[in-house]
Amino acid sequence: MDTRDESPAGMTREAAGLQPQQSVTTLVLHGTSYTQQQLCAGVDRAPCHDYAQHVLQFCQQWLCGQETFTLHTSGSTGQPKTILLTRAQMVTSAHWTGQALGLQAGDHALVCLSATYIAGMMMLVRGFELGLHLTVIDPVSSPLAAFTPPAHFDFTAMVPLQLQETLHGPAHARALLDGMKGVLIGGAPVSVALEAQLQTVQAPLYHTYGMTETVSHIALRRLNGPHRSTDFTPFREVGLGVDARGCLTITSTLTRGETLYTNDLVTLHPDGSFRWLGRIDHVINSGGVKVHIEQVERALEAWLLHYRAGEYAHCRFFVGALPHTRLGQEVVALFEDTADTDETTRAAEVATALRVALRPVLAPYAIPRQVYFVPKFLETPTGKIDRGATLARLAGG
Repeated sequence: MDTRDESPAGMTREAAGLQPQQSVTTLVLHGTSYTQQQLCAGVDRAPCHDYAQHVLQFCQQWLCGQETFTLHTSGSTGQPKTILLTRAQMVTSAHWTGQALGLQAGDHALVCLSATYIAGMMMLVRGFELGLHLTVIDPVSSPLAAFTPPAHFDFTAMVPLQLQETLHGPAHARALLDGMKGVLIGGAPVSVALEAQLQTVQAPLYHTYGMTETVSHIALRRLNGPHRSTDFTPFREVGLGVDARGCLTITSTLTRGETLYTNDLVTLHPDGSFRWLGRIDHVINSGGVKVHIEQVERALEAWLLHYRAGEYAHCRFFVGALPHTRLGQEVVALFEDTADTDETTRAAEVATALRVALRPVLAPYAIPRQVYFVPKFLETPTGKIDRGATLARLAGG
């Protein structure tokens, strides 16, 4: 189903059917409150640390009408790239999200993702365009823990790790989460274990699909509640297709009318929704057999929920490949765990158990041949697991 918006990206807000820009009453950054007029005029950034300086600089640029912005991708799925986005693209994206989540002028939003990258930057833009009260904090693993009543937020965006930490954090943080009208979750897949836990959250939670090139997300899927779904639903103005590789293509105002070819394998349904299957470049060639990483990870996630009463279900892990003299590449599983035990013995026990358990659901070459416990995964600047760097360090160590 092609529902693309044929309107030019540079059209005015009114011509695009968007509401006039609202005024932001306040922006609170590290406890200091700024008015829109102060931000536009420029404030003394010298006493602020680097991240706060960046936030204030972007706010001034946006409020003074800057037309283009240069962003850098995180490099989690390839080499980092420089992307040039227009103001019109960012305005359109902000309003589409506001309409989808029912955000209104005067709502309170928490910005807890880095504004150096698209996810956090678009939280600021949504605030300015929709008239939200913004509270900006440094990106931390448990962003709601520092706030106590009468603090209240209507809207935020998190990565899965932040959401998981909130679920296992103090009760007041969970209460703040439950009181929101919409929460965006992106930056990484949501694990089977985490999605199961999310069914007790009262606030509507939405997993996002998108990237820097699409100015944040172009599709959402509900993670909890009666409308929970395994499929992503795109904004109605977005046109989707599938190329010869089986990968998603995207055409919309957010791509300035051009077709963007992704490396994401999907099943595209007649109603325009789609199911994400994995990345085409996440393929391991083991003994001449192609192994899709995401398929192995999903099977491993399901098994971990029950193995040793879920002892490892909440550990971060990923499946990758290491060189093998006979196979070329062997499939391995890496777990992030700081337990002070014999890692070699534990790894051997887990590897033996998973080989037995996964034999009925995976092909022989797809079952991880080795298991490794790593104290800390290497990460990209946005906090995503840097799979390549972590594997390279393991292979070199």
